[in-house]
Amino acid sequence: MNWDQIKGQWKQMQGSVRKQWGKLTDDDLEQAKGSRDQLVGRIQERYGIAKEAAEREVDDWSKNAS
Repeated sequence: MNWDQIKGQWKQMQGSVRKQWGKLTDDDLEQAKGSRDQLVGRIQERYGIAKEAAEREVDDWSKNAS
């Protein structure tokens, strides 16, 4: 799924995001609003991982998101 699709269906995708990254709060998801960069930043903060690692995780998730 590409990011335009994810952004357009963000409300529906939030459950999948929560399942993948359980440490993200509702506020984190609201702040991200379907933005890849915002989501990467929130994952970095919550999990204490490097930007590149967070980007890889988000890219892997988005490929399998449906």
